[in-house]
Amino acid sequence: MARFCPLFSGSSGNCLYIGTPDSGILIDGGVSARRMEQALRDRDIDPRRIQAIFVTHEHTDHTAGLRVFQKRFGTAVYASAGTRDGLYETEALDGAGVCLPMDGRVELDDFAVKAFAISHDCRQGTGFRITLRDGRTVGVATDMGEITDTVREYLTGCDLIHIESNHDVRMLENGPYPYPLKRRILSPIGHLSNEACARELPRLIETGTTRIFLGHLSRENNLPWLAHAASQSTLQMAGFQEQVDYLLRVVPPENDQPPLIF
Repeated sequence: MARFCPLFSGSSGNCLYIGTPDSGILIDGGVSARRMEQALRDRDIDPRRIQAIFVTHEHTDHTAGLRVFQKRFGTAVYASAGTRDGLYETEALDGAGVCLPMDGRVELDDFAVKAFAISHDCRQGTGFRITLRDGRTVGVATDMGEITDTVREYLTGCDLIHIESNHDVRMLENGPYPYPLKRRILSPIGHLSNEACARELPRLIETGTTRIFLGHLSRENNLPWLAHAASQSTLQMAGFQEQVDYLLRVVPPENDQPPLIF
């Protein structure tokens, strides 16, 4: 059975766990290695059984713990060529044990991982589509200013998706951020709003997605209930019922829930 658990999510740090009864992978390592290790052990997951860490992009909230975690456990790290360069320049990694660049499909013992391009203000950001050995599929797409045709292609048909629902547009526009930062977040290389995220969900459910995790919420420009309400109302208008047709969860900055088994 497949297991999924977002350990940390948001501008303070991001790290997702995807696993089987025997092993697992992480998407990003944006908190300290100590916190990553503790979050895994709290769920009875041995960090030494993590086969690899896949990095979406080089921003600190996705990479802060990579170097120490990789050195401590010898974990392989995969990323795009552009992200690799950013990681080396910021010394988030020193190259030891790193498997880069990523081209095409990466085959591990229990996982097949395919990267796809996302639209964000970074070197070469990626999302990931992960196929587990039992055939279950997970799509991860955050830190993107828009959902492109490429993103749609790779999320289509996933059993579970972890997708960005970063901000409420009205809260952002009327909030304390300086104008240039607001423009950056709202741009096609910024972050995805609640409404933009919600618009994609009916099509995903129609193509087989039954579990939806809303992640990377802004603490300043969003509220969990707003993110949930935007997605739920859009899905309700499309004729889908929560807990019947789909499971919808909003991921907190630090998640205390056990992995979802599916």
